[in-house]
Amino acid sequence: MDLAVQANPSWRQRLKAGLELPVVQRTLIALILANAVILGLETSATVMARWGSLLMAIDTAILAIFVVEIALRLTAYRLSFFRDPWSVFDFTVIAIALFPASGPFAVLRALRVLRVLRLISLVPSMKRVVNGLLSALPGLGSVLAIIGIIFYVAAVIATRLFSADFPQWFGTLGESAFTLFQIMTLESWAMGIVRPVMEVFPLAWVFFLIFILASTFTLLNLFIAVIVNAIQQEHIGEVKPALDSEIAQLRVDMAALRDELRSARAATPSLTKGR
Repeated sequence: MDLAVQANPSWRQRLKAGLELPVVQRTLIALILANAVILGLETSATVMARWGSLLMAIDTAILAIFVVEIALRLTAYRLSFFRDPWSVFDFTVIAIALFPASGPFAVLRALRVLRVLRLISLVPSMKRVVNGLLSALPGLGSVLAIIGIIFYVAAVIATRLFSADFPQWFGTLGESAFTLFQIMTLESWAMGIVRPVMEVFPLAWVFFLIFILASTFTLLNLFIAVIVNAIQQEHIGEVKPALDSEIAQLRVDMAALRDELRSARAATPSLTKGR
């Protein structure tokens, strides 16, 4: 029965195979890139005054192709289409573009640029990175909790030490946290904040140095390490099935070779006796 199905695939199976063809995927990627360029050109009043009608016509034609592609995928995969998060993402992005961009839905006109994000679902390397980021979220929770504790402790200390002399930066707990966040990003922290504070508190550099080392150079690197590890695990998860299949095939081949060797050894004594 399975052999018969493989020999005579249904039209849905042929449609699935056609949609996954490399030439189809490359064509969709080219259309998405062209659409991105058009959406960027539409932000120029000069370009729109001269080529606006042509750009809008091309944009509509590309959108129509995307709608047909989504319809074909819905036909081929039916309800299983909605079990794939990336397919749901593609469907949502295209559905947003179909809403009328006027009246209360005028903001959706700006959201048409979300169609460019479909590149993520079509390019395997991009998809792997996003899947890795999503799988890293549970591990990032602990890192974020540690960063939050360090920020809270540092904000309380900074408010108690510097609020009287520098209320614009450390007047309240919230202002201290925001100032420390600016320092963590290393955005004009030395000349803009730390040196004025050191004019009043000469040893303030000790506090800020410890905070920067703890937040910027240690925890943020740990943050990046968790994400990189998740992306590597995602890549390993994609490669592992192929490796397992090859190992299983090697085991089958080795078993066949052992059987042949046993048969050859069994035949050798009989040939010797015959002589």
